[in-house]
Amino acid sequence: MRILYFSLFIVVADQVTKLVVKGLSIPSLGVHLRGMGLGASKPILGDFLKITYIENPGMAFGIDLGGKLFFSIFSIVASIGILFYLYKAREERLAHRLSLAMILGGAVGNLIDRVFYGILFNGDPIFYGRVVDFIDVDFFDLNIFGYHLSRWPVFNIADACVTLGVVFIILFRRRAKKKEPASILATAPRISEVNSNPSGSLASNSSPNVSPPERHRNARASSDGP
Repeated sequence: MRILYFSLFIVVADQVTKLVVKGLSIPSLGVHLRGMGLGASKPILGDFLKITYIENPGMAFGIDLGGKLFFSIFSIVASIGILFYLYKAREERLAHRLSLAMILGGAVGNLIDRVFYGILFNGDPIFYGRVVDFIDVDFFDLNIFGYHLSRWPVFNIADACVTLGVVFIILFRRRAKKKEPASILATAPRISEVNSNPSGSLASNSSPNVSPPERHRNARASSDGP
């Protein structure tokens, strides 16, 4: 299960970037990260890519379909389920396991926000934390059912890993399904060749250069002996 090191790397990278944006102060350790103010934004590549600090109580990309406690419990159950599935798939291809490790790392990264950030930073009860988002990317104007989208919803490294992991799994599954019919077709000519010549193995044991009368005379000579 060394693939879990990849998940751990994602969790560490996700939490470090979030704490740099949010800020952190631990006087006993001499740690003082000023961070950004909530709602503040800094351009990285002009207007195309910004670091915008927001917090959301919902799912990835700011999707909110329930309360904070619901999403915290859901994240715990999902993380345990992904870990169990990753263990069952330990003999699968590396690409498939890496995709699962990305999903697991992203799920745990956001789970830490929901479980601990509330009690550590805001004095809220456990499981009532908000997820820190900060990656702000420009997006072409899009209107769907009256909803206007001019920029992609602000997200974080954990969101990106979960999304990419799901996309990779879908792509790898489709490629595997395409290869299965090709392998079946490749073995079909070999099977037909065997069926068309069932006595080939027997014929190879006989001597084609010796005629039946000669074989009969040789057999009698050998039986008579000297």
